[in-house]
Amino acid sequence: MDKRPIIGLVLIGLLTVAWLAYNGSMSTRDVPTQAKDSTGNTATVQAPPPPQAAMAEAPSAASYGQVFSSAANGAEQLVTVETDLLRAVISSKGGVIKRWELKKYKSWRGQPVQLLSQANNPGEMGIFFSTHEGKAVDTRLLSFALEANGSPAGSTIQIKGSDSLKLTARLLLDGGASIVKTYTLYGDRYIAGFGVRMNNLEELIANRRYEIRWTSGLQYQERNSIDESGAAQVMASVSGDIEHLDAAEPNVKVSVPGMSGAIDYTAIKTKYFTAAIIPQKISEEADVYLEGNASKAKNDGKVETYSMSYRLPLRPTAAEEQFLMYIGPIDYDIVKQYGLQATVELGWPVIRQIGEYLMLPVLNFVHKFIPNYGFAIIVFSIIMKLLLYPLSLPQMKSAAKMKLLAPEMNRIREKYKDDMAVQQQETMRLYSEYGLNPAGGCLPLLLQMPIMYALYSVLSSSINLRQAPFGLWIADLSVPDVLVHLPFKLLFIDHLSGLALLMGITMFIQQKQTITDPRQKSMVYLMPVMFLFMFSNLPAGLNLYYFVFNLLGITQQLYITNFSKSRLTLEDLKRMPKKEGWIQKKMREAQEIAASQGKTLPGQQPPSRTNGTGGRKNPKRTK
Repeated sequence: MDKRPIIGLVLIGLLTVAWLAYNGSMSTRDVPTQAKDSTGNTATVQAPPPPQAAMAEAPSAASYGQVFSSAANGAEQLVTVETDLLRAVISSKGGVIKRWELKKYKSWRGQPVQLLSQANNPGEMGIFFSTHEGKAVDTRLLSFALEANGSPAGSTIQIKGSDSLKLTARLLLDGGASIVKTYTLYGDRYIAGFGVRMNNLEELIANRRYEIRWTSGLQYQERNSIDESGAAQVMASVSGDIEHLDAAEPNVKVSVPGMSGAIDYTAIKTKYFTAAIIPQKISEEADVYLEGNASKAKNDGKVETYSMSYRLPLRPTAAEEQFLMYIGPIDYDIVKQYGLQATVELGWPVIRQIGEYLMLPVLNFVHKFIPNYGFAIIVFSIIMKLLLYPLSLPQMKSAAKMKLLAPEMNRIREKYKDDMAVQQQETMRLYSEYGLNPAGGCLPLLLQMPIMYALYSVLSSSINLRQAPFGLWIADLSVPDVLVHLPFKLLFIDHLSGLALLMGITMFIQQKQTITDPRQKSMVYLMPVMFLFMFSNLPAGLNLYYFVFNLLGITQQLYITNFSKSRLTLEDLKRMPKKEGWIQKKMREAQEIAASQGKTLPGQQPPSRTNGTGGRKNPKRTK
């Protein structure tokens, strides 16, 4: 029996472990990152914000200078804008966003998703600059006047459908100077307009430059903070090239300063949500700054916090700088409309293209007809099995042929059990006589690897599977379906997944179908157990796919081996046209060269019987 099924499965196992480690999904620290707030309720722990995000006291004349410190007086007014999709809170202090709540999504605690961090955060989309007096000004602490569609803003405003609302925050200063910020929200979209106009500030702002900043990242929404940190990052697209910044190591601040050029967008993301700033006019004079840090949290958790700054020149014409803000779900069909599809984590090149242009469209098409995503994944598995049929068929036919040869190969092993060199020569001769390629099943397995990883990326990052139930014990297809909690931690696993257990059983059956070599019997049991533990930390949707895919493979192998009309016998194999594979040819040539020189190949025993020239005698093969 050749070792190609074992080699293929070992390769799959090693590459899967590497992939899981890369994506941070191997950790079992799937406990909530929690702390107690002042009321004693459980609250999400956030990493300490960057220095510029810390809540400061009201500025004095000494801190901001006479002109800007005078604007610090005034009570804070909060305006809530409610649309079909979200609920946003805008503050008159700085004219910033205080809350951004998504009505159709819930955190793991069951509350509506609120994306903005509330820990020492005055708000987002603040304006920062330095004055000629050498004062650093954070406008989030200055009092703006709020207007809605040109009239004084009320406390709550509702817009629906195609309606829109323009909210203006205006800061009036001495000498006719002013800062005007506008937000345009729509009833049926997550995208919003954002504008900034800096009027008559040339004599006040140093270097004639200012920054628009998002300072405190996004609040985590998932139970497993390690898993969410694995997907969290900040990015910027400059002239079509995307720069990623990942604060992977706790308490180490990382940054990408001063990227300039044609800035397409900047974005902060977690696993399922993102906040992006998209300039409406490309400015070669603009710069982007990215920063990030990570902090440890309780229960071995981890939280990453990012900031992004968009630095602009002060224009003397006081033209409005216009942007789009996307603050919402990382739904591929939505973010693609705004050129933000890079926020969807679909893996490396080639793998990403397979997921983006094949698997996502097929899965979404199936879901149009099947509302339950669990059943949609089952149908999707059947479709993928049909699409991969040309790759899997040669592998299964090769396995069936090897099973026919198993008795012959066992006889060779038994007869030459003390002479590995002769055993290998006789095995290669047997392959040649019956037209088998010992590596014939490995290539189809390797060709399926990119597809398997593309599928992993699609199912583990799709927001459509988030909190999507299937049935029985499977309440959320985006997280592991924990069937049993272990009283101990084995490597990185402290629980067993029900679907991973079913997948391991189907893998065991597949191994029994293909492995007949007594020396490889241990692999029949080892591989399924290894994959059971390894896959117990994968999303339930992914394990559901693998279970169904394996089940279909078992059925297909049974049919080819036992029920196919074109079932082969040894005599059929012997009569078929023979074609020596490249690997088979190289192995034979290497053995012939070694034998002619009286040498041995790695793994061979020294020759015990030689002819007159030092080469090995060719024994007669027993039939």
